[in-house]
Amino acid sequence: MSGVARYDEVADFYAAGWTDDIDDPASRRLLDLLEPIGGRRVLEIACGHGRISRALARRGAEVVGADLSAALIGKAEAAERESRLGIRYLHADVAAGPAASDLRGFGPFDVVVCSFGLSDIDDLDGAVATAAAVLRPGGVFACSILHPCFPGGQGVSGSWPGEARYHAEGWWRADGELSSLRRRVGANHRTLSTYLNTLRHHDLWVDELAEPEPAPEWAAKRPDAARFPVFLVLSCVKGDADRRRPPSADGQGPPIG
Repeated sequence: MSGVARYDEVADFYAAGWTDDIDDPASRRLLDLLEPIGGRRVLEIACGHGRISRALARRGAEVVGADLSAALIGKAEAAERESRLGIRYLHADVAAGPAASDLRGFGPFDVVVCSFGLSDIDDLDGAVATAAAVLRPGGVFACSILHPCFPGGQGVSGSWPGEARYHAEGWWRADGELSSLRRRVGANHRTLSTYLNTLRHHDLWVDELAEPEPAPEWAAKRPDAARFPVFLVLSCVKGDADRRRPPSADGQGPPIG
């Protein structure tokens, strides 16, 4: 696979720090956006060690998880063996063309979800293209990301390097002492317009946006950073590729539950 699995080197650190206790506001909002999820076929891209996949499966979804990191997929598979939820995990580069073909064999999916993974993926267009390709018409793509407009604060890195401009996109490594994960694996900064235009280019039309506030205890320790939008959560509906318009444009609404 052509992608770079930066998480292979930090798999133990990541799995220990981000457990199945889904208590952060952004992840809770993401899960709530997908309800009702019971009985739906779900693909999680950049699933990591599977914490969101397991949360979805426990809510009754039929889940497939895919990630570039073999180390994290190994941890996800180990958790599945220990407590079976019926999740299938795949070691795959979802931004590569062949991945869409492989994943089609498990679909079509009602939902594709990505929890804080889009900034880890170097080829955003490729990943979104795969998500759209495996979704059924009217299916939902939902994601959570660090807000592209978050400038950071004392000890907390923002979405782009402190010495750079918001409009300068690219991969970089954070240096904030409190940004423990991004100091290790870095992130891709993209403007809000880049994200939204990429989604629309692949006929994924924004249905709902949320900007959940950080947890009160986080905000109390970082009041300067908490003044700004920290998280962005959104859901999209797959529209009509031939007509290039959202499924609700004819007044009938998207065919989702």
